Amino acid sequence: MRLAAILFAALLALGSAAQARKTLPAADSAAAAQAVEARPLKAIALYPERDASAQVVALNEARIAAEISGRIEAIAVESGQTVERGALIARIDCRDHLLARDQARAALAAAESRLALAAQQLDQARALQAKGFVSQEALAARQTEVNVRRADVLQARAQLNTADHAVGKCEVTAPFPAIVRARLGQVGELAVPGAPLAALIDTRRIEIAAQVQLRDTASLARTAEIRFEGDGGTRRLSLTRISPAIDRQARTVDARLRFAGEAAAPGAQGRILWRDTQAHLPADVIVRRDGRLGAFVVNAGHAKFIPLPDAQEGRPAAVQLPEDTRVIVKGQLVLRDGAAVANAGD
Repeated sequence: MRLAAILFAALLALGSAAQARKTLPAADSAAAAQAVEARPLKAIALYPERDASAQVVALNEARIAAEISGRIEAIAVESGQTVERGALIARIDCRDHLLARDQARAALAAAESRLALAAQQLDQARALQAKGFVSQEALAARQTEVNVRRADVLQARAQLNTADHAVGKCEVTAPFPAIVRARLGQVGELAVPGAPLAALIDTRRIEIAAQVQLRDTASLARTAEIRFEGDGGTRRLSLTRISPAIDRQARTVDARLRFAGEAAAPGAQGRILWRDTQAHLPADVIVRRDGRLGAFVVNAGHAKFIPLPDAQEGRPAAVQLPEDTRVIVKGQLVLRDGAAVANAGD
């Protein structure tokens, strides 16, 4: 009886040992898989706000000058005044130019009279030549006279048009809606062609000039919402163009934008701000492996290292991955590429 009990105990021990050997690989496998925390990219993605220094500029800042000679009779604008297109800027004494126009009119009338006489004489010569009283050479001379007189008429008409044009320049007007930056001419001064009378700033064509970091140009080009914050408050903008030229010293590019609504005053300064539309990983999930910065994601129960070539230490990094990609956010500091991971839940 005692021998039977000993044999039963031995068989029970052997069975327990076999069972232990069966369960040992699973326990070892669980111990080999590293515990991490992984979350979907859409749950942790950042969309950083970018900014750049900017200034409101007018595309036209013109010094309006006299085009004819004459004494200035009036300056109709003052500094800081707003004027419409065609508004009077200055008036120049026009008497000499009016007299020149009258002379041109008289010269045209005289030329037309001489042409009429020459044409009449040509008709008479043709009638006499048909009867044999005028030679062919005399008829050709009359034809030449008509041609000369016709050219004189054309010249006189051109001189009259020139005189008319000069009279039109006696009143200097604004070429566009503008703000008067400065009054430059003075009443009583003698104006000469090219002498500035007023400096104007175009209020119709206004842009934002921004100096954008080279790395931010792509995000600015694809964003849908941009705003200006500075002198005059906050205003919405739309992108017009980005220059392909790069400033060699500052490593920036010139971006031009326009106001979606009422424009700020020319000369206003501030910053343009926009939010990057590309997903960025937080800086604390980025690690360095083999000299490269990147992040670990879960791929079929294993950690996969994704290099991020444009990543910088301590800054969020742009990433192009599906939004449901599970990114390891805890435990990644000691991970190696290809390591088994467990408990990769949200």
